[in-house]
Amino acid sequence: MTDPTGAPNADPTTAFHQRIIDDAAAAVRGLTISLGERLGLYRALAEHGPLTPAELAEHAGVTARYAQEWLHAQLSADYVERHPSSDKYTLPQAHAAVLAESGSATYAAGFFTALKALYATEDLLVDAYRTGEGVGWAEHDPALDTGMGSFFQPTYRHRLLSDWLPALDGVTEKLANGGSVADIGCGVGHTTLLIAKAFPQARVYGFDYSEEAVTIARQLADDAGLSERVVFETASADDYPGSGYDLVTFFNCLHDMGDPVAAAQHVHKSLDQDGTWMLVESNVSPADIDTRTPAARMFMSLSAVMCLPVAVAQRGPHALGNHSGEKAFRAIAEEAGFTRWRRATETPVNAVYEVRP
Repeated sequence: MTDPTGAPNADPTTAFHQRIIDDAAAAVRGLTISLGERLGLYRALAEHGPLTPAELAEHAGVTARYAQEWLHAQLSADYVERHPSSDKYTLPQAHAAVLAESGSATYAAGFFTALKALYATEDLLVDAYRTGEGVGWAEHDPALDTGMGSFFQPTYRHRLLSDWLPALDGVTEKLANGGSVADIGCGVGHTTLLIAKAFPQARVYGFDYSEEAVTIARQLADDAGLSERVVFETASADDYPGSGYDLVTFFNCLHDMGDPVAAAQHVHKSLDQDGTWMLVESNVSPADIDTRTPAARMFMSLSAVMCLPVAVAQRGPHALGNHSGEKAFRAIAEEAGFTRWRRATETPVNAVYEVRP
């Protein structure tokens, strides 16, 4: 065993202590990433760098002293590079694609803006763990809606239209010819709006039980000039209105539901007899608990502090957690009356299932 300083045969307790210190640093660093995203510090570096702390402060509209301290934190994390002779800092292009470019497929900085919401519910989680009760989505700050939406949005933007929908049998043709779509658990509407923009003839509806998320979605639709063609309403997965839908979509939300069977039954009822349920879920399963891949580690932690408590709060018969896996989701679909199941495509983070009556 080698300790973080390179010394061989480190005491296991010392080595693990250093690991925890690293994790503590990452936890605090997440706040600096959120600040960098919200204040435009990464974007300023990407667009105008190399920059001194004073120059970064001027471009981002912050004070120079805070810009300097923030840059030191980024330098210690190897996120930025410093040029000692000029005291200028650079955000490498490879890092800019993750931290500064919201249109990039690898953009991830937006996730950290959700930390405010997650950390703020710690007291509620303590009570939930002791009592077996849950922590509902509405009990979180609205930053959870925007932060989680921002985290998944790059993948949706780069995969949904080019890979995921074409992988479903006949769906794109139906939408192009004026089919109807219900996007359930739509959050702030990123996926709903992508579909509406790509298929101007389609009738597109977004439903979510979070009033805050629906309010944001309506504003985004208005900003995009799509409010005339997209309807957002507050509704739960087991009572949203409408029937005869050609496509019903669930993006990373079935595992958050307290009664996923009832939700699946309502999908079955609301679909056209030749319709398709597109179920997108995390591409992890109970078997991945020991794999320790980055995606698995992230999902396991999110499940413990967000997904499971949200499902428990609904007091339904199930509380899946986000790594229940394909076997559990397929069983739910079959119990709801679906007879056809196919893993249409996947990424390291998401699995896309085609489910049909």
